[in-house]
Amino acid sequence: MLKRNLLVIGLATLLSACGFQLRDTNDVQFALSELDVSARNAYGETVKQVRDVLQNNGVRVYPGAPYRLILSNEQESRRAASFTSAARTAEYELNKTLEYEIRGSKNLLLLSDKVEAQSYYNQDGNNLIGGDQEAAQVRQEMDRELIQQLALRLQQITPAQLDQLQQTAEAKAQAEAQALEAARQEQAAQPLQSPIQLPIPAQ
Repeated sequence: MLKRNLLVIGLATLLSACGFQLRDTNDVQFALSELDVSARNAYGETVKQVRDVLQNNGVRVYPGAPYRLILSNEQESRRAASFTSAARTAEYELNKTLEYEIRGSKNLLLLSDKVEAQSYYNQDGNNLIGGDQEAAQVRQEMDRELIQQLALRLQQITPAQLDQLQQTAEAKAQAEAQALEAARQEQAAQPLQSPIQLPIPAQ
């Protein structure tokens, strides 16, 4: 187990030293030429890697772009997947989700979705450090998978699609505003009711 963990760590170090990139995200042709990118965790590693992938593939990323990609929520959950004969956890299942949305002019929501990744790692009760190192490596691989999925989703989106979604969102917002104003005017036009007068009992 220790040898395997050392091999995994050594391989990851070697790949990093060689300038390893997210697989299948090089030479990705994006229809969008510009995009603003932000995240709830503005200084997190995920939003940094997403910006890098977009910029490395010709997308201009800057504040004030016509459309904004927001990484709205990033979550991780873990559960025991198998147990040893001594009822100790032998394997964990990891699940990671990355929720995102694209907003346009007037901060109108155009679309929202999420990408998900799932993986497993072993937990050796006699080698906790090795198990933690394996878990860290699995998490890094899952992060790369999430970003890869997101990049492939974004690759399919065209400016024409976003323009159409913008028009639909504006029409919906306008209809809601008109309905709200009509309800307000109807409420204002109704006469105020006089207070109920109770009969005064005879002395």
